[in-house]
Amino acid sequence: MFACQLCFAINDSIVKLSVEEIDNNISTLNVIFIRGLFSTFFIFFYLKVIQKKKIFEILKKKSFHIRGLFEVMTALFFFTGLILMPVSNVYTLLMTNPFFVTIFAFIFLKEKVGFRRWSAVIIGFIGVVIVINPQNMQFGYLFILPIIAAIFLTIRDIATKGIVTENNSFEIIFVTSVLMTLFSGIGSIFLDFKITFLQIPKIFISSIFLSIAYLFSVMTIFYAPLSLTASARYSVIIFGMIFGYLLLGEVPSYNMIIGAIIISLSGLFVIKRQKELGKIK
Repeated sequence: MFACQLCFAINDSIVKLSVEEIDNNISTLNVIFIRGLFSTFFIFFYLKVIQKKKIFEILKKKSFHIRGLFEVMTALFFFTGLILMPVSNVYTLLMTNPFFVTIFAFIFLKEKVGFRRWSAVIIGFIGVVIVINPQNMQFGYLFILPIIAAIFLTIRDIATKGIVTENNSFEIIFVTSVLMTLFSGIGSIFLDFKITFLQIPKIFISSIFLSIAYLFSVMTIFYAPLSLTASARYSVIIFGMIFGYLLLGEVPSYNMIIGAIIISLSGLFVIKRQKELGKIK
């Protein structure tokens, strides 16, 4: 999971760097499309040549497509926020998903949630408010984008847990990559195509890290309970700060750092409490 978050942070930072070089936010779809072509080819080559899989049979699996659609929705809101906000802010708000798990369990599954877990959710919300900094509101209401992405991320992981096996990790990420490429490609058709050859090497490198991140993400969900690796997800905030600074020159504000610490600690408490109650292994 640490390796997964590292690769995602590198990939996302390179995507944002490419979009900034083009100086057109709409080009995000173009970058994701070209990156998707590379990633899909890598995975296709492995499945067809190395594993000798029947590609058409893989593409017919409905459950893989449902999971892939949740990934597409996550990416839609995530990348919109990523282009318009600092990388570290987006990652910090994305890590609100443990709170959504608790809230959804209470509302939809009628699960009993104790005082301490509600307290952690409230403290986590305070961390979100500190990150957003309502007195400043520098990014307006754009902060809602990574929070919506966090909701779809939670649903995606739950969907993955129900379909992943020891042998189908590459099949799942192949369908996801195809859908991501398809949706971004359709978007690129209706918008101006801004990619130049100068961005291609960066996008190629980005696609390699994305493919690795996809694989590690699915493998982690298969080999361990979601809750066991959930704490390692918070490392993406640190990686986001590092690569946001090194590649994009983004310096995190004090309120962002304080809010990130509060969100991380409250999220870890939610996980710890679920273990104590025996709800997770």
